[in-house]
Amino acid sequence: MLDARYIRENEEVVRQALVNRRYDLSVLEKFLDLDKSWRALTEEGNALRKKRNEVADEVPKLPKEQKQAKIAEMKGIAERIKQIEVEVRKIEVDRDELLLNVPNIPDPSVPVGDLDVGDVFVKSWGEQRTFDFQPLKHWEIGEKLDIIDFDRGAKVAGTGFYVLKGDGARLERALINFMLDLHRDQGYTEVFPPAVINRKSCVGTGQLPKMHEDMYWIERDDLYLNPTAEVPVTNLFADEILDRRQLPIHMTAYLPSFRREAGKHIETKGIARVHQFNKVELVKFVLPETSPQELEGLTADAEAVVQGLKLPYRLRVLCTGSLGFHSSKTYDIEAFAPGMDQWLEVSSCSNFKEFQARRAAIKFRREPHLKSEFVHTLNGSGIALPRTMVSVIENYQNKDGSVTVPEVLRPYMKGAERIE
Repeated sequence: MLDARYIRENEEVVRQALVNRRYDLSVLEKFLDLDKSWRALTEEGNALRKKRNEVADEVPKLPKEQKQAKIAEMKGIAERIKQIEVEVRKIEVDRDELLLNVPNIPDPSVPVGDLDVGDVFVKSWGEQRTFDFQPLKHWEIGEKLDIIDFDRGAKVAGTGFYVLKGDGARLERALINFMLDLHRDQGYTEVFPPAVINRKSCVGTGQLPKMHEDMYWIERDDLYLNPTAEVPVTNLFADEILDRRQLPIHMTAYLPSFRREAGKHIETKGIARVHQFNKVELVKFVLPETSPQELEGLTADAEAVVQGLKLPYRLRVLCTGSLGFHSSKTYDIEAFAPGMDQWLEVSSCSNFKEFQARRAAIKFRREPHLKSEFVHTLNGSGIALPRTMVSVIENYQNKDGSVTVPEVLRPYMKGAERIE
């Protein structure tokens, strides 16, 4: 969340940021109107309180006939002050609600552009495999090997769900364990948080109110199914003031994730876009002055997963029109899927600066006698399944229909070299 004072003092910066993001400016105009009323009422209230104090000092010194007039005047002032306080509280509620819908300010290094077309590719890694046969799509391979079952997934949950079977389930579990072990070696502390989160946590990381339609809501308990482990992990430190010596904090977590994908087409074949998927998440809490460097390190840590699997990938920095609501800067890692002939996003690594920390009230204090400050938060998928599964299955497929198990995963599959 942006600070109200920051918007007030940097109106043109915020306005340009919204233009660059291709956002409607109406949210800013509404905020400015409310803020103008809030300031006018606040100034009036302060002036009346000052006058009330002055009158209170005068009354004891006045003749009796003048006292009654001044007391009546003070009653009128007191009534107006109460009325102003009610109006100010209402405006503050409305203004804060609007603030929750104002996106983050893009970092100056982010390219300005429209959705997707303005993104800039900054790196590619690995060579795309040359096949001596026509590569199959992952769902064709999965059904032939009987490791992916779409019909039974739809039977128990509906379209957009699937079942992994046998070595398919083992392969996914191997991927998760490989990632967690890798990130632990990179210095991340592993946590296993709840897979449901409360409304306050969703507001804290920016999923609510903006992305309400994409989330699964448990109405009876007013809880949400986890959309990404970023939410519960980041909120572990909500409403806390950390000691400077605790930072940076690096955490990793595996959780199943759930997204309704409201308004988006769910493929009837394949697992590249589904309602439930597994993901290993990376989350950082850092000093404000270090967050740009921490983003580069976070991205490199996520890239290490794809490199370990020896999957060809490319790295893009998202432009202003592509940035997520709460991100200041984002790198996307896209692995190649030769059967689908597509680049699939397997990780988004983002720096939110103080945007989430302000919403979730996550602060730190440099020294005991100094004022607290907001930390900077970052997160990235390290990495997301099942698109990684898609890329592995399609890149490692063989002419005889089998799939070679990547070397780094074999220890997690008891030495198995092939799925056949």
